[in-house]
Formats: sequence, C-alpha cells, structure tokens
Amino acid sequence: MTPLKFCQTLALTTLLISLTSCTTNTPTSKASLPEGIPTNYKLVYASDFSKPDAMDQFRYPDPKAWRISKDADGPTLELFGEGDYRNKIRSPFNFALLKDKIFTDVVIDADACSTVQPYGHQDMCIIYGFNNPNQFYYTHIAVAPDPHAHNCFIVNNADRLAIGKDISPGVTWGVNQWHHIRIIRKGSTGETTVFFDDMTTPIMKATDKTFPTGYVGFGSFDDKGKYRNIRLYAPDAQDKPTDVFKPPVK
Repeated sequence: MTPLKFCQTLALTTLLISLTSCTTNTPTSKASLPEGIPTNYKLVYASDFSKPDAMDQFRYPDPKAWRISKDADGPTLELFGEGDYRNKIRSPFNFALLKDKIFTDVVIDADACSTVQPYGHQDMCIIYGFNNPNQFYYTHIAVAPDPHAHNCFIVNNADRLAIGKDISPGVTWGVNQWHHIRIIRKGSTGETTVFFDDMTTPIMKATDKTFPTGYVGFGSFDDKGKYRNIRLYAPDAQDKPTDVFKPPVK
C-alpha cells in the first residue's frame, strides 16, 4: 500500500469510528422512560410539592383534609384529616383529583405510605376514569381482600362494586413506610393492571370499558397517608378544566 492510500484509509477509519461513537452516545426520549413503560408513552405529569402552587394542582372533596408536609426525603402530599365529604353512594371519602387533564391510556406511578395502624382495611386508593363523583374507578390496596377491600372497584351511580380478578392475599403497608405503586390503565381496551413494590408481578387485574376516559386522583377510602414522586405517563393527555370539588384552602 502506498503512503497516500494508507493515509486515506486511516482517515476514513477514524471518521467511521467518530460517527459510530456519536450515534451510540446520543440520548433518546425512550431511554429516559422507566422500565415497564411503553415506548410510545411520554411523561405528562410529574409532581413537585416544593412549589408554592403545589396544592392547587388538585381539587378535593374536602380540601381541609390535605396539606403539603415535609418528610425525610422531601415534601409530600398528605391526607392528614378525616374531612367532611360523604357521598350518598358508598365510595372513597378523601382524594385529591389532578385538575384539568383527562386520560384514556395512562401509567400511574407513585410512592405512597399509610400513616395509620395496620388493620384489615388499612388502605390507600388510586382513582382513574373519573367522570363525576358518581362515576369512576378506583383501586383499593389493602392488607386483606374481601368484597369491599383490596380490589379494583367501579362506582356507577351505585355503591362501589368489585370488578378485579387475580387478587393477591393483600399487602403490608406498615406505618410511615413508603411503597411504590404502579397502575397501568388502558381505557382503550378496559384493562387495568396493578403493581405494589414488585413491578414484575401484578397484585390484581380488572377489565371494564364503562369509563374509557377520565381524571386521575390519589387518596384513601377512610384512612390517612402520604403521596410523593407522582408520575403520569401516557401517549397523550387531553386538557379539560375540572368542574367538580373545591380548590385548596388559602
């Protein structure tokens, strides 16, 4: 090989290595998604309870029952009081409804802890497909299952009705112990899959197409607890002003 051809070959090889290196190290939006989130989803909401308007991101049946509190790892959205809200239809007493966004297909990720002593119905609840106070779904995650606990429920102008299947024997909340919850809700197909700490094995599933689209919320049936690190992933979210419940107390 002549010196000229050697230099040309070396230059070409260097260029190819450089291009390959640049391609490999370029970050993508897919790489930023947590494991288990569909690649066509994107982050559409992330909580930041350190902001002054954090409480105003939600609407509450009774805002007096809620506050922003400080935990060892930062601020949390805390359900600390009983509140006065009681629907004539048997359904959760206290929840914070994320305002102005409705979802069809959505992954709900959050850390939650219960602040009450363990008992059979010790619970935290995630709400989805919320259309109005008498029409929505919620997942009740509790210590032990029975017809009214630790299940996926529908509220449809009647007392809540369990619709879950493949229900686990229950969970261990403890007191002031943080746990990770993930709910994969596909309103387009009616499927709901629920995970607790272990993101590979569901603790319950449900299928129902009554309310394909609605608001998302966080709370408890009648206990107290905290939420942090709330993340919502979806292909898209529709902006729709909330016309129910109350703003936070100023």
